[in-house]
Amino acid sequence: MQGLREKLDFVLQKIERARIAYSRHHIIKLVAVSKYSEVEKITELYHCGQRAFGENKVQDLRDKKQEMTLFPIEWHFIGNLQRNKINLLLDLNPFLIHSVDSLELAQEIEKKCALQNKSVRILLQVNSSYEESKSGVSPEECVEVYHQILQKCPHLKLEGLMCMGAHSIKIDAIEKSFKITKDLFDSLQGVGAKTLSMGMSNDYEIAIANGANLLRIGSEIFKSSF
Repeated sequence: MQGLREKLDFVLQKIERARIAYSRHHIIKLVAVSKYSEVEKITELYHCGQRAFGENKVQDLRDKKQEMTLFPIEWHFIGNLQRNKINLLLDLNPFLIHSVDSLELAQEIEKKCALQNKSVRILLQVNSSYEESKSGVSPEECVEVYHQILQKCPHLKLEGLMCMGAHSIKIDAIEKSFKITKDLFDSLQGVGAKTLSMGMSNDYEIAIANGANLLRIGSEIFKSSF
């Protein structure tokens, strides 16, 4: 059975090839999505050198962080955030919230941050594939919502965009969703956008080819293989 170190190395090699093909000057960060993995596997991956991990449920993030208090892990929240879980998530001091999918959610987080006198780093999620099953602002309203958050939410450090690639077997459709997000990201760099979170296990090489600099990869690292 292939171990976690071998699988991580394999993914890192694929990332490096795609990065060089895009630009030798491009810097890419990997978030290992640990939502289906137990603490033992996260610990093993940590000892392989991986430091950033992503969870999509606040309770799971809390439980794993409590079990791994001795490890200086960079925890990312990547799932849909329910309003009644905002306080709990803020208590956990996540490194970055990828999935702020509306101005309304941003304003709710802002209210909680103001009460606690703290700030949090976030990304605005874009539904660039126009799929009803996905959360996020539409590409047409993205720039306006981005500026609204900058103006109305001083406790939120808005650092860029996140999207999920089109759910399709057609590479053209996946590329199109990533390119839409990249074009929006480029238009926002003048107001501080620096992080473009795109690409998961099935499409991260396509995401890199379209400018992603933060990847969210889970199953290709953690899944069992023989």
